[in-house]
Amino acid sequence: MKKFVINGGKRLQGRVEINGAKNAAVAILPGVLMSSGVCVLENVPDIADVNSYIKILEHLGCQVQRDGKTLTIDPTQVHRTDARTEEVRSMRGSYYLIGALLGRFGQATVDLQGGCPIGERPIDQHIKGFESLGATVAIEDGATISSAEHLKGAHVFFDVVTVGATINVMLAATMADGQTILENAAREPHVVDLANFLNTMGADIKGAGTDVIRINGVRELKGCTYSVIPDQIEASTYMLAAAGCGGEVEIANVIPKHLESISAKLIEMGAQIEEFDDSIVVRSDKRLKACNVKTLPYPGFPTDVQQPMTAVMTIAQGKSTVNESIYENRFMHLDELNKMGALAVFSDRIATIIGVPSLQGAKVRATDLRAGAALVIAGLMAQGTTEVYDIEHIDRGYPHIEEKFKALGADIIRVEE
Repeated sequence: MKKFVINGGKRLQGRVEINGAKNAAVAILPGVLMSSGVCVLENVPDIADVNSYIKILEHLGCQVQRDGKTLTIDPTQVHRTDARTEEVRSMRGSYYLIGALLGRFGQATVDLQGGCPIGERPIDQHIKGFESLGATVAIEDGATISSAEHLKGAHVFFDVVTVGATINVMLAATMADGQTILENAAREPHVVDLANFLNTMGADIKGAGTDVIRINGVRELKGCTYSVIPDQIEASTYMLAAAGCGGEVEIANVIPKHLESISAKLIEMGAQIEEFDDSIVVRSDKRLKACNVKTLPYPGFPTDVQQPMTAVMTIAQGKSTVNESIYENRFMHLDELNKMGALAVFSDRIATIIGVPSLQGAKVRATDLRAGAALVIAGLMAQGTTEVYDIEHIDRGYPHIEEKFKALGADIIRVEE
């Protein structure tokens, strides 16, 4: 069993470099399957989900070489369209294999996905999109089975804004006959990054980043070299840690525009934010003030940052509220924060947090990826020693998190019992 042992109460100082975006990487990697040539992906994060995806691609017939943050992937020998492995079942983002395999080969059998237990995440909008393109989709024996003789462009209006369905249907439509229009599409940066990657291979996708995406199907996608965008969620986590612990931290290799909703809230809470072309400096030298947050699709406040934000709210002066409008089960970490002396309660999708002067170290468990990040931040802010268990969740999205915080002056080690 692995855990983090954190001796908190230390100010953070220095520079941290942000990795490529997890959410973009797990969408781009299946997109490689649609290429007729070798793809070189740069700025790929060294995280558990990416490593799982590499195993899945190799299972399907890809040849993969890794050199630091660069992956060279040859999909020309892909010989199967069934993805039924433990890696598929353990990772939510593996459902993008459906769109990619369906788009290139006209069929896909993909095990039902897992991921963090943060609430219901149905795939009805994915299925709606695939069926609109002419595919037949069935769920049998724990897998999604999809097939189509010819995918044809269609007009798809999503009933709700959904990142997963936007990406999945975009993948399938890229090689469909004719034009596909996606309305009420998600606008997140990783949706745009996938569209840019596909366009680099020869796709014809316009409007990514708006709520209407137009895709003109092409017959072939060719290999390319592409660099994954910086991870806005990882960057946000270090911004919040710097504000909560106090000090001055430069967060490098970021796109500041992607972080505007977090910067605005930290300024409201009393932190100082200075933006540069590809970095942000966070300064904090006094107790933060309470604030209210509602999670929304991009460009609103990201649901993936909600849990780290609540950790900082626990020591902010006054009463903070969080309205979680995306996932209904994303407050499980509050019980763990309360073990550390926080005063947090929630009902339905709204949490109320009364700031305390300081947290106290305790033994806590990460219930999911972003909850784990929240508990690391809480441990860094707390007085005394905090032990964070079940850190395999954290490794899914934060490369070498303990080493990065050590470099900023934190006292944190990884221990294997």
